[in-house]
Amino acid sequence: MKIIDLNEKTKAELLDNLLRRSPANYTEYENTVAEIIRNVREGKDKALFEYTEKFDHTKMDAAHIRVQPQEILAAYDSLDPELIRVMKKSAENIRIFHEKQKRNSWIETKDDGSILGQRIIPIEISGVYVPGGKAAYPSSVLMNVIPAKVAGVRRIIMTTPPQKDGSINPGTLAAADIAGVTEIYKVGGAQAIAAMAFGTESVPKVDKITGPGNIFVALAKKPVLVMSVLIPLQGRVKFW
Repeated sequence: MKIIDLNEKTKAELLDNLLRRSPANYTEYENTVAEIIRNVREGKDKALFEYTEKFDHTKMDAAHIRVQPQEILAAYDSLDPELIRVMKKSAENIRIFHEKQKRNSWIETKDDGSILGQRIIPIEISGVYVPGGKAAYPSSVLMNVIPAKVAGVRRIIMTTPPQKDGSINPGTLAAADIAGVTEIYKVGGAQAIAAMAFGTESVPKVDKITGPGNIFVALAKKPVLVMSVLIPLQGRVKFW
């Protein structure tokens, strides 16, 4: 937790920081994000691994980008059992809440022979982005993955930036396992959004992307959505 003593100087600093976050000042990032998206869409894994080395300072390849079962087991072993218990309880509470929101298919036949109805089916594959570093919160995993599981999505992939040694935050891994993530990939930033939107040799293309992220992740979602709609062969992607 960050505690700030409010005075004229700190208030001015906070205001300046908020103003610098204005969308009007995002132009300097947009060109960088657009280049990353273009390179990943065209270069696929090659571009993905180059950006991982550049931004996350770790070498990555097709053999190591996907988290293996033994890494998840090691994550459990490194965590406090009480934290694991709390995450499981939280997951159950989240599941119960979202079960109440489920919508059901229905069909109705009228006397004149007309048929009215609504069929609700889950999307095939959903992607979840989870921040790393200081923003590696297990709650982000639980709150994004469990609603998809409740909705019936069978394949849920997660991308999250690796640490310098190529590992993933153990709390994030345990939360992903508890929530029911199908596959976890060690990739972060705008390049992860591009990979999930268009697919690479290692990361599958998804139908929907959720999850929080920094300014680069947020800006990557908008152009990727536009390109997905304008280029039908690349698929259609939804974000929230």
